[in-house]
Parts: sequence; structure tokens; C-alpha cells
Amino acid sequence: MFRIRKIYDDASAANRHAIAQVQSIIRKQFPTARREDLEKIPLQLHDPVSYKYRSVLFVADDTAGNVKGFAIMLHMADINVTYLELISAAPLKNGGGIGSVLYERIREESAKLKVKGLFFECSIDDDRVTDPATLKNNQMRMRFYERYGALPICNNVYDSPVKPGDQDLYYLMYDALDTAAPLPLGLTRTVVRAILERKYHGIVAKEQVEEVVESFRDDPAVLRAPRYKAKPAPVHQHEKTSIALVVNDQHAIHHVTDKGYVESPVRLSQILKEINRTGLFEQVEHRKTPAALLRRIHDPEYLAFLRDVCKQLPVDKSIYPSVFPGRNRFRKSSDVEVQIGCFCTDTTTPLNRNAYLAACGAVDCAVTAAEMLLEDYDLSYALVRPPGHHAEWSKFGGFCYFNSTAAAAEYLSDYGHVAVLDIDFHHGNGTQDIFYERADVLTVSIHGDPAYAYPFFSGIAAETGKGEGKGFNVNLPLPEDCSVERYQKTLAKALKRITAFKPDYLIIALGLDTAKRDPTGSWNLVAKDFHKNGMMIGAMDLPILIVQEGGYRTQTLGTNARCFFEGLHKGRQKTRS
Repeated sequence: MFRIRKIYDDASAANRHAIAQVQSIIRKQFPTARREDLEKIPLQLHDPVSYKYRSVLFVADDTAGNVKGFAIMLHMADINVTYLELISAAPLKNGGGIGSVLYERIREESAKLKVKGLFFECSIDDDRVTDPATLKNNQMRMRFYERYGALPICNNVYDSPVKPGDQDLYYLMYDALDTAAPLPLGLTRTVVRAILERKYHGIVAKEQVEEVVESFRDDPAVLRAPRYKAKPAPVHQHEKTSIALVVNDQHAIHHVTDKGYVESPVRLSQILKEINRTGLFEQVEHRKTPAALLRRIHDPEYLAFLRDVCKQLPVDKSIYPSVFPGRNRFRKSSDVEVQIGCFCTDTTTPLNRNAYLAACGAVDCAVTAAEMLLEDYDLSYALVRPPGHHAEWSKFGGFCYFNSTAAAAEYLSDYGHVAVLDIDFHHGNGTQDIFYERADVLTVSIHGDPAYAYPFFSGIAAETGKGEGKGFNVNLPLPEDCSVERYQKTLAKALKRITAFKPDYLIIALGLDTAKRDPTGSWNLVAKDFHKNGMMIGAMDLPILIVQEGGYRTQTLGTNARCFFEGLHKGRQKTRS
């Protein structure tokens, strides 16, 4: 199995590892490749100005990061075309459909960009090729592209040698992306000039560039008739338009029936019932998250404590902390009910036999939903409980045990920069705590002012990060009687800050406790307001993961969730229309 992942830069270790593997594949598959062409792969990813095109690397890899094939696409936005620079499977692989999937993803990306065409080079397949094996390979390659309607442009000298004696000769190919659009002469010449001057800068002499450009004279361009009896390629939609839905199906084992405890299993069933009406979702089975990932966001001692205490509790018993030792937390007590205060921030979040298991399930779902953004989905939703954004590095509280949002952000941080926007009524103190000294994860929170709202001790605007993370934590506290208009102005401000950060991924910690009459909040958002919030967020042209956090008024919870996702989808569609 493999996934197709887009790489825009070499900022993360995972991306650098993938790029190194791509360079290795090129060395083996294309022995004559120039050293400078290999070295420029990471450079052109993050320097579109110098190269005069935006480069996107698509890699087919497995979950262990082993690259099985790749394609490099150049987007020349100024002339509104894309160019397939290189596509290859790893050596000693039988293909396994990798080439087809990669090319189809390039076509999808090109169509999404609404370009005037996809161009690339393909080795000649005529009698100028004297080696039978080479000719056969070239013919097979051309047959492959003909299945997609991509054909050579005729009547030009593009396929002539750059230097006398050159044996590697190429046609310039045009893929109209299923539009059957003719190729006007002006665009043809513009594209040819751009390819020769940008991709082959310093290789093709200026006089030769002019000669090749002027050799294109047909208006519109004449494409060679198909030569091979190849069935048209079936149309596959690889990039999903639906929202990946990952549900913590074991959440109900954590059911605290104590009076006043509002974090109940019915919350998820109400949301699921309503969002299933939209037809926007495709449910995905959750996968197990490696314990090593949890240890990156939570203190290993805390993890072991929570596991061991929950395991020894009776099924029908919940225990609450009553003593908080502060600086003396490392003086162990034999009394478990005393000891839990070492790792908790409040008196309202209990431990019971299933709290640990349910929290692990929530993390599994959130990380699986994050993985979906690396596969075929642009939007994903982890519908989970218990919530997680109040869980800090070494403490639980606020109904939260493990920080699912932080786990997803940590996972995605291996593949690029991540922005987390927390729109729960209560400040995400746990997410702030975990990433407070990091610059690769931007944390932004819109919440009730801690002067009156839980968690009281964090969430003020002056908390902006520390060390390398200075400036990468943004708190936007709002008053108890905040109007919808002020809230949405603040949301626009938050999205503007996220845009300036230029993240590769956006995670929304979705709290629906901003709703009117929520028992834990004081604001008055109604269904139409959640729809607009969703639209504003959906307009961000980024892969977006939604992780469910709070929301406790079950009479309107499902409706508000449905309206948010309908708005999210509408906002995303507008950016693509």
C-alpha cells in the first residue's frame, strides 16, 4: 500500500528524508542526470521567485516513509500552465500502478489550478531510436500517455538535439486535461519559451531558444494522431471531495453519571446523527497511534500514572482530586485519591477505569484523521470524546486526559508547519502548554476571558510564547457578553494571523460550547453563526483537520455541528470555483 503526499518544502525531517530518496531514485533511474539538477530539487521547492515557477513534489510512500515513486510538477502561474518535470517509480519495483496514480494526481492538481494545459516531455518513439529495447520502452511510455489524451505537438524542431550527437530526444507533449481545448499559437510559443528559458537556463543557448520557439507555426497547434490501440484510462478521483470522518466508537465506555457532569456519551450521537444527514462525510476506520507519539506531547511519568491508576479502579467508581501538592508533587503518597492531585488541575475531572482507554481511543482517531490529510483527503474530522485541549504536558483537567489536538499537530509537524486554531469557549491551556516554546506550531485561541471563564489561570493576551516559540502563541480573550459580530471579527483576525504564518496544515479545535444556552459558556452563537464560522475557515486554502472538543447543550449540539460543516464545505468549494 502507498499514499500520495504533496511536498512543498524541505523544512521538516520527513520531507528532507523523502527528498533524499527521490534524489537516490533519480541517480539510479537516470544515470546521466546532472548533479546540479539533483541539488536544485529542494531549492526550487521553496524559492519560486528565482526559478519563476512553483515546484510541487508528489511522493508515493508508505506509512514508514519509504518512497516508492515520485513526480515533480512545476506551476508557471504567470502563464497559467503546469509542467511535469519528472515522474518515476523506484528501481526494482514492478510499478504496482504507481505511475498511473502519480500522473492522475498531477492531472487533478492541474485541473484544480484551472490551468490552460499540462505540458511535459516524452522520449521519441520513431526510427531515430536505433536500440530495439529503448524503442520498445519509449513506445510503451507513449502508449501510457495516449490513454489520457496527451499527445506530441507536431511540426516543430523541439525534438532536435541540443548538441550534435545527442541521443536523448524528446517531443513536447500537451494534455488538455479532458477539455479538448485547442492550443493557440501564442500560448504554445509562450510555453516553449518558458520551458527553455526557465528549466533549461544555461543549457540551451539563446539563439537555439529562438529557433525552437519560431519553429512552432500552427494555429492552433496540430497534435499527432494516436498511434497505439490503447483503451482510454478510466477516470479516478484520487483527491477526495468528501470529509474523512473518524469516530471514537469506544467513547461510551467513559460515562460519568455523577450529577452535573455534562461531558456525556450522548454528545457524540447527537452530532453524528445530524452530520450524517449532509452526505459530506466518508467514515474511515481509526488506526492505533504509536505510544512514542504520546510521549512527545505528554510526560512519560504522567502517562504511566494515568494508565496504572485507571487500571486498578473498580468499573463503577470515579475518583476526584481533592489535594494539590504543588511543588511537593514528587513526594509520593500511598493513597491514590491523594496522589491524583499531582497530575490534575481541577476538582471536576474524575479518573475511572475507562478514562485512560477512552482517551487513547480519542488520540487514535485524531491522529488517524491527521494521516488522512497526507493521503487523499483535504478535510478530515475526528469526532471524539473525551475532549483533550485542556490536557497539559503532565496534567489532566477540564474533562480532558490526553490532548488529541496536540497529538494530531505533533504528528503533522513531521511533515510541515502546523497552525492550531482553538475555537472552544474555554482557553486551550493544554495545547498552549505543549507547544509554548516551539516555532513550528502556531497556536491561536479565541475564548472567554480567563477573568471569568475556565481555566482562569491561562489564556491572557500577554502569553505569547517563550524562547523559540516567542510570538507563536496568540490568545484572543473575549468578554462574557461578547456579540456575534465581535466574535466573527476576532475569528477573521485569527485567520489573518494564521495566513501570515503560512502553515502547511490547519487544525481546528472545535468547541461548540460557544452556542447560546450552553451550560458552560455565556455567548449566544446560533446555527447560522456556526455556518458562517465554517465558511470563513473553509475559505482557507489549506488541508484542514477538525478535532471535536467541547459543546454541551445537547438540544442544539448536532444542529450547530451540521451547520458548521456545511459552511466549511461551502467555503472550501468557493475557493475552488
